[in-house]
Amino acid sequence: MNKNDLATKPHYPILDGLRGVAAIIVVTFHLGEPLSTSNLDKLVNHGYLAVDFFFLLSGFVIGYAYDDRWPKMTVGTFFKRRIERLQPMVVLGMTLGAVGFYFTDSTLWPLIHTIPVWKMLLVMLVGYTILPVPLSLDIRGWEEMHPLNSVGWSLFFEYIANILYAVWIRKFSKTALSVFVVIAAIALAQMAITNGDVSGGWTLNIPQVRIGLTRTIFPFFAGLLLSRLAKPTRIKNAFLWCSLLVAIVLYMPRIGGAEYLWMNGLYESVCIIIVFPLIVYIGASGVIKSQTESKVCKFLGDISYPLYMVHYPLVYFYVAWISNHKGITIAQVWPYALLILITAIALAYAALKWYDEPVRRWLRKKLG
Repeated sequence: MNKNDLATKPHYPILDGLRGVAAIIVVTFHLGEPLSTSNLDKLVNHGYLAVDFFFLLSGFVIGYAYDDRWPKMTVGTFFKRRIERLQPMVVLGMTLGAVGFYFTDSTLWPLIHTIPVWKMLLVMLVGYTILPVPLSLDIRGWEEMHPLNSVGWSLFFEYIANILYAVWIRKFSKTALSVFVVIAAIALAQMAITNGDVSGGWTLNIPQVRIGLTRTIFPFFAGLLLSRLAKPTRIKNAFLWCSLLVAIVLYMPRIGGAEYLWMNGLYESVCIIIVFPLIVYIGASGVIKSQTESKVCKFLGDISYPLYMVHYPLVYFYVAWISNHKGITIAQVWPYALLILITAIALAYAALKWYDEPVRRWLRKKLG
């Protein structure tokens, strides 16, 4: 295989920037979460939909980057590239979670200090593979697949989507893929409207795995279909308008309350099935006019994945602090939340430059 056959294609810089915008909103979602009592009163109520947006972006980018390379690329080569891209930050994220595990004194996790070190290390090592741990290894007590770094669940489902793409669905014609995506959209809407939202997917049991798969399959393969069908035009100020749309969707308050759960489920269905693909299309069609906008998009795109993978170990400390100060208000909390957000962005940038990029270069040489 000629080395240049797999040369990296140009990125869509606006899509990179939007990934960073969504990642920052995810952090604000997790910072607001401990001040709520349920899904009905979360401050960043639809922040979890950022994950569905990430899946859609991933499907679009995977289709754009790899669809025309399969005549000269093996499945093994594809997975080497995905491992090189995803695994270094998985390892760092799980390590950070392990380092901070015993330092979170909280009424939320009263048994943490009784967990033997060997068990925590076992959970960390399994976490390095991104495979989920069974409930018997739920050392935090939140029934999470990855108790050391909660966000690992979405990477697990991301890998499942990549496997399905590489071994099977990449071979679908546009018609077959369209039918598959429509069926997936119906399944997603049914689940969202029945449950009132799509929140879930992080526990290793049948109901939660179903939620995780349903949340993954439609957006990822809708993104793939969009990459095959879309003929981008030239749209001005696309990054600004798309960023505003993402923020509006994710910061929208809960709709319908406890009495009309279906209304919120319908809202989320429309966002994932219609609005998110529209945002990605506009973003892919966007034209960057200034050097400043280009730099902003590049910075946001560069830190997006590291930020997603390193922020939650910091959030554990923040959640523990809030749980130990019952009745604390948002007016008292926001300076600390802002500090966590800034620290997470700085940590993400440091992780990118001092760890992720060097390790990926090393892996590229080793994996060939």
